[in-house]
Amino acid sequence: MISKNSIITLVLTLASTNILFAQNIKSKSDKNLQIPAYKNAKLNIDDRVKDLLSKMTAEEKFWQLFMVPGDVDGIKNGNYKNGIFGLQISAQSGGAGDAQQMLSYNTTENALTLARKVNQLQSYFVNNTRLGIPMMVFDEALHGLVRQGATAFPQSIGLAATFDTLMLAQIGKSIAKEAKIRGIRDVLAPVINMADDVRWGRVEETYGEDPYLTTVMGLAFMNAIEKENIVVTPKHLIANVGDGGRDSYPIDKNVRFLEEIHFPAFKEAVKKIGIRSVMTSYNSVDGTPATSNHWLLTQVLKNDWGFKGFVISDAGAVGGANVLHYTAANYHESTVQAMNGGLDVIFQVKYDHYKLFRPAFLDGSIAQTRIDDAVSRVLRAKFELGLFENPYVSEVEAKKSLTDFSNKKLAKKAALESFVLLKNKQNTLPLKGVKNILVLGEDATEARLGGYSGTGKGTINILEGIKKRAGNATVVNYTKGSERSDVKYTVIDSLYLLSKYGKGLAADYFNTIDLSGTPVMSRVDKRLDFMWTLYPPNEKIKNDNYSIRWQGEVKAPKSGTYKIGLEGNDGYRLFIDGKLIIDQWEKSSYHTRLVDFNFEADKNYPVKVEFKEPKGNAHIKLIWNYGVENHAAEELQKAKDFAKTADAIVITAGIKEGEFLDRAMLNLPGNQELLIQEMVKTGKPVVVLLVGGSAINMQNWVDDVDAVLNVWYPGEEGGNAVAETLFGDYNPAGRLPITYPVHEAQLPLVYNHKSTGRGDDYNNLSGEALFPFGYGLSYTKFKYSDLKLQKSKIKVGETISVSFTLKNEGKSDGEEVVQLYIRDVLASVSQPVLALKNFKRVHLKAGEEKEVVFELKPEAFQMLNKELKWVIEPGDFRIMVGSSSKELQLKETLTVEP
Repeated sequence: MISKNSIITLVLTLASTNILFAQNIKSKSDKNLQIPAYKNAKLNIDDRVKDLLSKMTAEEKFWQLFMVPGDVDGIKNGNYKNGIFGLQISAQSGGAGDAQQMLSYNTTENALTLARKVNQLQSYFVNNTRLGIPMMVFDEALHGLVRQGATAFPQSIGLAATFDTLMLAQIGKSIAKEAKIRGIRDVLAPVINMADDVRWGRVEETYGEDPYLTTVMGLAFMNAIEKENIVVTPKHLIANVGDGGRDSYPIDKNVRFLEEIHFPAFKEAVKKIGIRSVMTSYNSVDGTPATSNHWLLTQVLKNDWGFKGFVISDAGAVGGANVLHYTAANYHESTVQAMNGGLDVIFQVKYDHYKLFRPAFLDGSIAQTRIDDAVSRVLRAKFELGLFENPYVSEVEAKKSLTDFSNKKLAKKAALESFVLLKNKQNTLPLKGVKNILVLGEDATEARLGGYSGTGKGTINILEGIKKRAGNATVVNYTKGSERSDVKYTVIDSLYLLSKYGKGLAADYFNTIDLSGTPVMSRVDKRLDFMWTLYPPNEKIKNDNYSIRWQGEVKAPKSGTYKIGLEGNDGYRLFIDGKLIIDQWEKSSYHTRLVDFNFEADKNYPVKVEFKEPKGNAHIKLIWNYGVENHAAEELQKAKDFAKTADAIVITAGIKEGEFLDRAMLNLPGNQELLIQEMVKTGKPVVVLLVGGSAINMQNWVDDVDAVLNVWYPGEEGGNAVAETLFGDYNPAGRLPITYPVHEAQLPLVYNHKSTGRGDDYNNLSGEALFPFGYGLSYTKFKYSDLKLQKSKIKVGETISVSFTLKNEGKSDGEEVVQLYIRDVLASVSQPVLALKNFKRVHLKAGEEKEVVFELKPEAFQMLNKELKWVIEPGDFRIMVGSSSKELQLKETLTVEP
């Protein structure tokens, strides 16, 4: 029996529990009511953006529009207390250049350690900033993440040479997954600029010279990445190469040229994929920096094309208006111009640079509506990425990825498909019955991956690949034989220079060009190796009006006659032991002047260098050949000795290129041409493997060698892929995405130029290419026949199919890249002599034939009329099918009626 007191106690307990339960419900209800709308994932993104924006201070808004390299140290330093757009973690910029030059990332940092950093930083942003806005981690990813342990696929130009959109989509998806595992949600890729001048150092980063090829390849890559909910940032808007193939040079192209050639890939990316970001270029467009160009960024991109994403500057480009283009007086004005022009996010290379740009956001110089528009674009992307709900990455999955090598198969497939066989005299390739192979060249062992590359996930060089495939039955010998860089002198180190103040030379800097007056600055320069381009040596000095005198002593540790002198864009003199030995005082060009001087060991000789700069853009070096060892003759002799017993000679020959590395001459650098010529003299079969991302002038040797295979920068599996191709395990089918000129004098040279009205030859050189766009050979032969149009006449707006028969008449299985070009026979505005409109990779076994069908949609017949409107004009169109832009085996005429 329950006592009365027990019943009372039970009732009180139940009552108390009910009260606590009710209070708990109320507490949770109140808590739900207190959750800001922007944190409610059930609301639509527009409402979340609006709510968050309304809560942000001007300071917080600025930081959502600022991106830099950074790391967890920033937390301790208080750098991120107001949030930030995003960070490039463990990547510290050292200035412009390719990825190896620009991004000094920690090569020991793998996917797991990076994921941990991302989580640590995201935890700070979510829990320790006022509004808890997560960051967006970004990085480069042209052909693989620029990260340790990420798969390195072939360089972009090689991927373009595959003419395989399906495979490029697979690569995009793989890159996106490797990015997501690390917490990277924005990849600065691809480069969809037109490589219309092969002297440009960044041709390797592009998909070539053709708008159609670039568009379809770019769309395949970008669409695959965006489908994985990773933001792509194609670059650079717009036309990042100017006259002479020079990087970031100003362009004054008319609207027609931009619309027809440079805009299509960007425009289609916006309209068909809905890309969420785009990067500006460094150059100026029609006199206005691209980064602050209202017509380009606001009128065309955002208004005409309907771009809803955010525009980021190239690294450091916002300040370009005042330090590159001189259209802004200072950083404040440059910032205002960029934001008013339509830029959304400022990309800088150092955190402290925020001090240059923030004031314009806080003092009312930029309209609040413009700032809010930019911030809204960024916030929208962060909500779409799900960063507010899922800011962290799985460290378990990141750890698993360390031993995941599943992408290597795709990397090798891409390399195999990218190789372009340019010459194969008497079927030298594939190699058959060879028992002794000589491999030569630096690129045989270096396994270069190209600009903006990570480390790869186990990189195989060409020599390793050949040895592995050749097996024990074949002898494979290697010696370097040649070098890309022919080093003949070096900058004199401070070890050999002495002034009364210590190591180096005492320098006096004058604000005159004749060394007159009182120095405005004096210091000791350890060595003379200076390039002052954007800035003078000191803020006290006028960039276009100064002179310098360096004085001290020079000594050589060993007696001998050495060459010593100066290199630079002249206006210089060199005195040694009181004597004027070099006098290049009148400025005219860039010179290297060396003279012989007899040094006694450890004897100090008075030295004086004088330099003047009356224009700006100064270069000066004090150089000599002491300590420079030239093994060229020795290496060449080794190659000759090995060649005596070789059945075949494989020479890897490469070029030097990249960002800030445009090429005036396209010849192979160093003494590589000499090596090729000497090997030809042996009478042995000579195969040249071209390593690089652009065209090469081959006229001094191409007629004499037996085979030429372009392998580009073939990625981490490049060595295995090269070997399989050399031995015939794979039949090459890549095609050139750029035109190879006979000589630099022909440049710029592209296949899809407008009709000239007269001849296109020179009186002392052909106007024809050495190797045309779309060119590539095979180990087998293909026959094209029986071209059929679905109809001979169609109406404007109709789609038509085009078919033909392709037969493999050779003895080897293989692939053929069949290409369809169109020429508008008569138009109201001059049209290209031909334009690529479709292509397919077709695999046929030996003796097999297949019907190939192309579909031509209405846009294939579009042209930009006199009013700059895209229209289809009725008339005749020449339909041409073939294996390159020159080898057009089949032709028919199609009539388009009103």
